Amino acid sequence: MLTCEICGEELMLEEDMKTHLLLVHLENELHCPLCSLSGVSYDELCYHITSSHPEEQHRVQDPAHFTSSEKHQTSQSCSAEAVEDAASTSESARCCNGTTAEPKQQQRSPSTEEKLFSCPMCALVCSSASVLQEHVELHLQDQSSAEELDALKSPPACNVSVRRFDCPMCSVACSDSFSLQEHVELHLDQGAAVNGAAGSPGSDLKLARQLQREEEVRQEKEEFKKLQEQFGLSGRGGYRRQMERTMERAVARGLMSPTDFHCKRAEMMETLASGVDDGTTRTQGVVRALYDYYQTECRDSVHVWLSADTDHYCSSEGDKGWGCGYRNLQILLSSLHRIDTFSNVLQEKTVPSIPRVQSMIEEAWKEGLDPQGASHFNQRLQGTRAWIGATEIYALLTSLRIRSRIIDFHTPTGPGGTHPRLFDWVKQYYCQSSTSSRLPPRLIQTSLPPLYLQHQGHSRSIVGLEQKKNGSLCLLLLDPGCSASEARKLLSRDTVSTAVHHMRKFPRGLKHKQYQVVAAQEVLSAEEKQISILSSRTLRAERIP
Repeated sequence: MLTCEICGEELMLEEDMKTHLLLVHLENELHCPLCSLSGVSYDELCYHITSSHPEEQHRVQDPAHFTSSEKHQTSQSCSAEAVEDAASTSESARCCNGTTAEPKQQQRSPSTEEKLFSCPMCALVCSSASVLQEHVELHLQDQSSAEELDALKSPPACNVSVRRFDCPMCSVACSDSFSLQEHVELHLDQGAAVNGAAGSPGSDLKLARQLQREEEVRQEKEEFKKLQEQFGLSGRGGYRRQMERTMERAVARGLMSPTDFHCKRAEMMETLASGVDDGTTRTQGVVRALYDYYQTECRDSVHVWLSADTDHYCSSEGDKGWGCGYRNLQILLSSLHRIDTFSNVLQEKTVPSIPRVQSMIEEAWKEGLDPQGASHFNQRLQGTRAWIGATEIYALLTSLRIRSRIIDFHTPTGPGGTHPRLFDWVKQYYCQSSTSSRLPPRLIQTSLPPLYLQHQGHSRSIVGLEQKKNGSLCLLLLDPGCSASEARKLLSRDTVSTAVHHMRKFPRGLKHKQYQVVAAQEVLSAEEKQISILSSRTLRAERIP
């Protein structure tokens, strides 16, 4: 029978006793018999004793047979040795008297029974391990206190990096995380205060007004840009440049050869240099053709009044989309050249081209005519696609010493937005040439020039007036938007009735809100011209009604 020396349990076999020691005593309270190592398995403990205590291995053949009393005694001695080993590995360990301690391997006695324990930090020799352990602990406490005192007195070494905590919202660097947190909270508090102030009713109203002003400015810029595009003031080039681009596109599409392009471009440059219209868009004799038509046809008209002989000018590729005002001025000038009263004062005996008309209007502005209109166009028309209207026609005629009037039908005067007062005024204009009190003949061709008719976005020329049997009036209009081929239909008996039908405009066909009429009346003397220039500084139209 085998008896457990720890708990006194009796077992039959030696293997059972080892198992008992392992399960009941070693795994629960397994300690190194030579040092303070504990909490390890049986195999780990055997390896530890073999590697760490080879000189003491003969004392402990098997940790399982080690008694608790032996374990207690050996634990104290090994604990002191463990302290000794740890202290001996420190760099440059100093003794209390300033000398270097000798290695513990040399101070140990070969005999285990007479073993002495030397302090690894001074020259003291202890008789037991427990005394040595207490002595070494005193050394360690004194050393720790000295290091703390040195750290307080001296700054950190240069090679020691001090961690800095940078603020993510500014350039301030804090020494620790708590200071950084307080600093960032100050930032957040200030931001909250600003947001709170912005959220007040007064600030909201101010912000709303500011946004409204910005939106109004943006809309004004967009509207101004649209007006520039509409009235040709965007600086994209005038008549010549538009004609060149049109021909370039024709060459790119294969509709024109490069040779024809250079030839036509040279012809255009020569025509523009002369200042005379090339006549490619002109249709001559249209009023004479109307006179012939009304002599033989259209018996439902009681009276027909026609202006002096006039040519039709239509828009070309160089002024398409913006040249109607210039083309109507050419129509008017073509008639003035045929009237002796006006042709005598006109220096230019031919109809000018559109670029030349632009330069003539600029010259009228330089004379002082219509300064407000000149300011609107920034004193410049040449090289632009700027639209012109009634005031520009008036300024040019005045500079040519031709008295003219602007009559403004600023509001509808009939049912359905019509302008019957406009038709009545045109009738009075044509009837002024009749001096006889007798009933006027059915067809009258007067010596009066055509009337320039302007409305929003377009202009046309009034070359005649019809009065039907029922008393209704009908204007005869020449439209620059009508192509040359359409205008030439007036010259053919087969197509003249269709062409006249397109020229007729009854009151129900003129429903724009406002119309302006420019009428050339008589020749001005030099003194009268100067008076007209002065009066044009505050140019006002005659308003009807």
